[in-house]
Amino acid sequence: MSVAQQAATIPAPRTRNRGSNLEKWGWIYMRASGVLLIVLIFGHLFVNLMVGEGIQQIDFAFVAGKYASPFWQWWDVLMLWLALIHGANGMRTIVNDYVGNATARRVLVWTLGLSAAFLILLGTLVVFTFDPCLGFSAETSSDFLQSICQ
Repeated sequence: MSVAQQAATIPAPRTRNRGSNLEKWGWIYMRASGVLLIVLIFGHLFVNLMVGEGIQQIDFAFVAGKYASPFWQWWDVLMLWLALIHGANGMRTIVNDYVGNATARRVLVWTLGLSAAFLILLGTLVVFTFDPCLGFSAETSSDFLQSICQ
C-alpha cells in the first residue's frame, strides 16, 4: 500500500474513542435537561398563573410566600441551573460549528462558560438569601408581609 493510500484510509465507523467524549455527554445532557425543563416550566406556569387568583395574585408578597418554602426555592434553582447550562451548552455548540478562528472560538466558549457560571451563582444567591422583610414598611406593605415581618 502506498503512502497516499494509507493516508486516505478511513477508520471503521464503530471505532471507539478511548478518551472522554464531551460531545456525547453534552448531547445526552441536552435531551435530559430539555425533558426536565418542560416539566419544571409548565409546573411553574401552572402554579403561578392557574392556581388561586391567577395572574392577579402575583406580587412581591406572592414571591415572598413562595420563597419561604424550601420546595419552591429548590424548584426555581433547579429550573435556573438547568436552563442556564442548557442554553450555554447550545450556544457552545453553535460557536463550535460556526466560528472558524480557533482563538475566537476559545474566547467565546470561555466567555459563555464564565457568564453562565456567574448567572448561576447570582441567581442561586438571590433565591436562597431572599429576605422579604428587607426595607419593610408597615404602612406600604400587604397584610401577608406585615404578618411575617413583625
